[in-house]
Amino acid sequence: MSDRSYNLPPLGQNPSSTAAGTTPGCFANAPQIAPGVEGRYTFSSPDTPGMPEPSSKTAWDFLPEGWVSCEFAADVKRRFDSGEGNQGHQFQQADGTWRCVGAPAGFQPITQLEHARLGNITPEMTRVAEREAHLTPAQVRDEVAAGRMVIPANKVHLSYQLDPMAIGRASKTKVNANMGASPVSSGTDEEVIKLKWAERWGADTVMDLSTGGNLDECRDAIIQNSTVPIGTVPIYSMIIGRKLYDLNLDIILESLRAQAAQGVDYFTIHAGALQEHLPYVKDRLIGIVSRGGSLLAKWMIDHNEQNPMYTGWEAICDIMREYDVTFSIGDGLRPGGLADATDQAQLAELCTLGELTERAWRKGV
Repeated sequence: MSDRSYNLPPLGQNPSSTAAGTTPGCFANAPQIAPGVEGRYTFSSPDTPGMPEPSSKTAWDFLPEGWVSCEFAADVKRRFDSGEGNQGHQFQQADGTWRCVGAPAGFQPITQLEHARLGNITPEMTRVAEREAHLTPAQVRDEVAAGRMVIPANKVHLSYQLDPMAIGRASKTKVNANMGASPVSSGTDEEVIKLKWAERWGADTVMDLSTGGNLDECRDAIIQNSTVPIGTVPIYSMIIGRKLYDLNLDIILESLRAQAAQGVDYFTIHAGALQEHLPYVKDRLIGIVSRGGSLLAKWMIDHNEQNPMYTGWEAICDIMREYDVTFSIGDGLRPGGLADATDQAQLAELCTLGELTERAWRKGV
């Protein structure tokens, strides 16, 4: 067998033989890691047909009520009006520019996003920079503040063995491993063994999708033995032992708080599939392929009411903020094949996911 070697093309060059390739990750723009809106082109695709320009909005455009912010050039440091009754914070960003932020007097940051907005470099950000050799702690902070990077690190899990990592445009690509016990197979000991194998072979995060056995015991064991962030899809456990019809916002919030208190680092919440989107699904070849999306679609049809995870979003955000749980906003109407791709149902939900992201940013999550 001949010895073959393959070299990846430099960033910014098209790898296809006819320069007609359109896979964004293959020939992304060279990094332009910068704070605020200037960093939006980092690893973006230069010419994917039909794709819009990267958004000119960042998390800085969706501050909580009462906050103010502005930027100054690197050679300018001036007096900043933080607003009546606000406490002012002024810090230098990674590119040398100055960021000034006014937050309500007495405000105490909890989440990584809130710390980043105030210019703080947390121990978790420092650890991420150690693991992402191309980034400095200040760059990690700036990316988190812009909403382009998350550090899934529940404060409870941090008290165990969690080794902080980041997911974002400027970070390395990450790999998630799904696992979980079913009503007929596996159990707590087996799931911890799966976790250790996933960690051994390089999984960056793990999702516990258990639907059977002692869910609380299993989740506790996984979190306490895990060095990687643990995620869940909470609606899976919310319907165990009860009818889907009986699900309500109180049950949703109670379940989320219980899992957050255990140390879950990120939740997949299917809040973007709305009642008004359901008629669009009728024209699909495959229908709804997301389990969470299909469960909530049935709930909305049965109750003739709006998705409770959408209407209760701010209350959900409050729980997420308390424990610094990261959102993985579920795409409940994602297509199951090319025949349904970019249809009206998917695009309508994507618009809602953008709205939910903005609302979460305003809550500091």
